[in-house]
Amino acid sequence: MYRILLLCFLLPGFSAVSQPRLKGGLESFVMKNKVYPPYSLQHCIEGVVNIEFKLNDQGKVFYSAVRSGVGTDLDQEALRLIRLSSGHWEVPKGHDSTVVLLAPLVFELSGYGCEGKTKAEINLAIANYVSNTGLTEVITNFYKNKGTANYKPEDEARFSRLKEELGYDEAYFAERVKIGKRKLKQQDLQGACEDFMFVKNMGSSQADELIARYCK
Repeated sequence: MYRILLLCFLLPGFSAVSQPRLKGGLESFVMKNKVYPPYSLQHCIEGVVNIEFKLNDQGKVFYSAVRSGVGTDLDQEALRLIRLSSGHWEVPKGHDSTVVLLAPLVFELSGYGCEGKTKAEINLAIANYVSNTGLTEVITNFYKNKGTANYKPEDEARFSRLKEELGYDEAYFAERVKIGKRKLKQQDLQGACEDFMFVKNMGSSQADELIARYCK
């Protein structure tokens, strides 16, 4: 079992009545739409991600950012959930759209064999994620340049080995496409296309048809 709790701090000078609220409740929305990120799930990474965001007078999120996070894919999932909530917020009359709202999302895991994980192992996994992010960007830049003057075919074997070392194989890409399709069902087109484009920019063709259909 895993949980993601979403709590909004009361803003100074505002009563609970005058606070924006999500239709149906924040926790219900998050529990319905959450996707515990695969890397953090695999490595038993938990923590709190603080998302700051702003709402217009129609309850749409027009700005969102990670104020502080864990440093793994938990940060992106927390940001996605707030972005996905856009248009579902009820804002009080005269709402000030310049006010920054803060939503701490608490990611918790239970029953995934995480009881035996030490803090040192988890911290190492977080450090590896940060390190691998830089290597991942190097790989995607290589494939983005494919077909341009900067692309060197003789380098492809080296980047293929690097992908293998990082665990980016066709099975991983298939799972990433699956996650993207789930986001499509949630009407999170941006999130879905980010997954599909990641697959493409890692040199796989698994998402090409979906990109042509949804990500123009």
